[in-house]
Amino acid sequence: MQGEGRYTGTPAYFIRLAGCDVGCSWCDVKESWQVENHPQIEVDELVLGAKESGLSMVVLTGGEPCMFNLEPITSALKKEGFKIHLETSGAHPIIGDFDWITLSPKKFKPCLPESYLKADELKVVIVNKHDLKWSVEQARNVPGDTLLYLQPEWDRREKVHELIMGFLCSVEGESWSLSTQTQKYLGIR
Repeated sequence: MQGEGRYTGTPAYFIRLAGCDVGCSWCDVKESWQVENHPQIEVDELVLGAKESGLSMVVLTGGEPCMFNLEPITSALKKEGFKIHLETSGAHPIIGDFDWITLSPKKFKPCLPESYLKADELKVVIVNKHDLKWSVEQARNVPGDTLLYLQPEWDRREKVHELIMGFLCSVEGESWSLSTQTQKYLGIR
């Protein structure tokens, strides 16, 4: 179940790719960072898993999936008629054919300028008050029709909730929406 952003509540088949050089302190899947700790799976096997799920949407996530050329997997999934979504920090080139791109830039690993232009939604994780200012700076880099989301960092959600709500109710925040990690409330990993 997609738990965040525009497609919250939509059933999806998730393919989590190992490998990440971004290293978010709040990452809840740090075990995905090291490629060598995970098995290599052929594209055909990944596509078969997606087909067997019976779902029409596949989400490529990580780690940081754009550390890899995603053209082979997206091409194979497209041939089977899947809608393909990507979740990325934008720190690496986005290579592949996607129907929806969620861009979640990080302060400590800059987003590539061309990644901003491909974003269907911009999701900024909020840890503190400064992140609100930074989110506005990030929004200046995406196309005007990109959906804008603020998402409280899970472990600090109670502390930053009031900050986010205040921002969303301000003139500056009127084009933004709240995203929460619904999957965590539902106990879905």
